[in-house]
Amino acid sequence: MKAFFITKYDKKTPLTFEERPLPVLGENDVLIEMKAASLNPIDFKVKHGDMKIILSYKFPLILGNDGAGVVSKIGYKVTLFKPGDEVYFRPDKNSGIGTLAEFFALNENDIALKPKNLSMEEAASIPLVGLTCWQIFKKANLQKGQKVFIQAGSGGIGTFAIQFAKYLGLTVATTASTKNFEMLKELGADILIDYKTQNFEDILKDYDLVLNTQDEENLIKSMSILKPGGKIISISTPPDPQFAKEWGMNWIMRMGVRFISAKVRRLAKKHHVDYSFLLMDSSGSQLQEITKLIELGIIKPVIDQVFPFEKTNEALAYIESGHAKGKVVIKVK
Repeated sequence: MKAFFITKYDKKTPLTFEERPLPVLGENDVLIEMKAASLNPIDFKVKHGDMKIILSYKFPLILGNDGAGVVSKIGYKVTLFKPGDEVYFRPDKNSGIGTLAEFFALNENDIALKPKNLSMEEAASIPLVGLTCWQIFKKANLQKGQKVFIQAGSGGIGTFAIQFAKYLGLTVATTASTKNFEMLKELGADILIDYKTQNFEDILKDYDLVLNTQDEENLIKSMSILKPGGKIISISTPPDPQFAKEWGMNWIMRMGVRFISAKVRRLAKKHHVDYSFLLMDSSGSQLQEITKLIELGIIKPVIDQVFPFEKTNEALAYIESGHAKGKVVIKVK
């Protein structure tokens, strides 16, 4: 099968596009013929080696963290799916990544049937961002009427998170460029802040949750807009000791995580807010719940561009530029 992969961590070298062996199918695994895969910031972060303290991979490494396709084969213990089913998924850390390929195999529990009202490309855009937002809001446990600040509202996470927050009955503030304001209003954003000319920390106050997708500087600024007891949940930086414990890191890595998060944790304590880091877990059952919201029209995918499979390197460069509005998707087949 054809696939895009790396043989070492590297910031400059393009992905290699060559033949790779078909995945080995385990007894509980489903082999999927890939139709589409989405790109996410984690893809270039993995390529650069930025995630190696958290995620351990072997080379050669096929990239790609979610996608959609058709079930081709099933392991003999699989009961949830059959050949021909149209599915979408986010693999767990034990399956590894590798959706930028013509075939991918993973455990049946990480898969859900594709929403009937979405194309393969639209479905492929959902799993990683959808599960991330689902787990963030579950962890935050906010009540109707509370306030959330979602950084970078026009990005892949932001466009999904705004819609999900409005479904939960929350007041939503977000940052974006003015050219994206109209789109974000349609998604449900209540307060729009032009990040080029305005400082969100001068405008917002007494918020219950910040969803941090930006750098540490913006994370620290966000602390000042929270009410005492408010929460910051970050998916970008830095991991915290509780996360390291939950992910089973060894004591050396735990000490490293404790060190790199020390400043943020100290400032969070000073501001009387709760800081935590989240790296989403795969879950076919949660994807099924997301499917219901999509099929009811409560949440819709937002796609910037669809690239052909052979243009994956160009698509990854576009993602890294930070200019994408919503998701970037690869049409595999």
